[in-house]
Amino acid sequence: MSIDTRRHFLKKSTLLAGSTFGFPAIVSGQNLNSKIQVACIGVGGKGDSDTKNAAKCGGHIAALCDIDRNTVDRMAKTFPKASKHSDFREMLSSIGDKIDAVTVSTPDHLHGVASIMAMQMGKHIYCQKPLTQTVWESRFMRNLAREKKLATQMGNQGSAANGLRRSVEIIQSGVIGNPKELHVWTNRPVWPQGLERPAGSDPIPEGLNWDCFIGPAQMRPYKKDLYHTFKWRGWSDFGTGALGDMACHTVNMPFRALKLGYPTRIECEMASRIYDETYPLTTRVRFEFPEREGLPPLKFWWYDGNPSQSFDPIRPKASVVADVIKLRGGKLPGSGAVIIGDKGTLFSEDDYGREFYVKLNGEKEYTHADKHPACQGVPQTIPRSPGHEQEWFDMMESGKPAYSNFEIAAYLNEVILLGCIAQRVGEGHPIDWDGPNMKSTNSALATSLVKRNYRDGWDPKV
Repeated sequence: MSIDTRRHFLKKSTLLAGSTFGFPAIVSGQNLNSKIQVACIGVGGKGDSDTKNAAKCGGHIAALCDIDRNTVDRMAKTFPKASKHSDFREMLSSIGDKIDAVTVSTPDHLHGVASIMAMQMGKHIYCQKPLTQTVWESRFMRNLAREKKLATQMGNQGSAANGLRRSVEIIQSGVIGNPKELHVWTNRPVWPQGLERPAGSDPIPEGLNWDCFIGPAQMRPYKKDLYHTFKWRGWSDFGTGALGDMACHTVNMPFRALKLGYPTRIECEMASRIYDETYPLTTRVRFEFPEREGLPPLKFWWYDGNPSQSFDPIRPKASVVADVIKLRGGKLPGSGAVIIGDKGTLFSEDDYGREFYVKLNGEKEYTHADKHPACQGVPQTIPRSPGHEQEWFDMMESGKPAYSNFEIAAYLNEVILLGCIAQRVGEGHPIDWDGPNMKSTNSALATSLVKRNYRDGWDPKV
């Protein structure tokens, strides 16, 4: 990544919340007093709240789409005037001229194809995390959003938390000095993975559009209680495992605060058994970042694994988390992030970074940042959020960028997916990475995983 390119990104990612893109606010075919017409793709699970939140922000829910007829019918009780669909391609083709915006809350592998189709039609997008399942789709969506001047937001709702934004301010003010290491862990997966695909098939339930569930992946038979619902996350054809699922939350603050950009090397250092089609049960992945905007090189370690399993998941070494364990009464929290600088350490608690603590060199224990003397005089430089979904609506209406719009969210997502690639390449195979060109300079396998082999009829560029 060139200095000019990185500087352009960092300037955008730092100043976005207080600026505007300078493009007219919506609305295709609507007058300024009408409601924003929203179509919702995926209305179960997280899609339930995404749909209802769009309505709470003032949107008119014009269409509901889900591969499960029962899910659509349940949501239609709340929005009886919305049209109902099981295939987003049919929905967008049939009513695209009547809508302004689209929410995408599907399994991971459908995020990119659904969003890209809608964006190519000029629709504003709110897409759940991870933004896409592949690096190529993430880059494509970032460029497309910029080209078409679309209002976008990724659904990592911790972005709206005051604590996350304050963490960025504290770190970038220099309280803990130059950052050298980042350690992030999670208690996921809480879904099945680390398994082989069973043989055989089961009858497809009535009302389930299995073809659309498979989407851009290669067709496979339906198996009861194996993929739908929610159990798709651990399968490499459909999900992104614990890393793709949770790092859009837990690495969100460090990515911004540490100005990470593209890594130059990624390696799955340790892993439980590697399976052909699912992610491992526990891993440790290392990312190496070069000097950037005056900050020194940094190493980032990711740890995943569920402590309730029949094994001890991989976690940071004791010297990294001993004071966290002390702060939490002798037990390591299920998730968190520790940033080690040359003047001190910051511990960000839970998945969303809502609370955080600082311990400077020479201090015996962590102190909540609100009470730490070194944090008291740090000015507020990042505007606080009116609400994560509301930011997206504000962007549509005024052009003021949402904090997790695709200019930064797609960048974060792309970096995270490199870890998923490392997990699939396997333990002990370091990947040298050329970020701007989306390719490895030493691993043909890693490069081949940048873009999926789309099933006929599902290539998003067609």
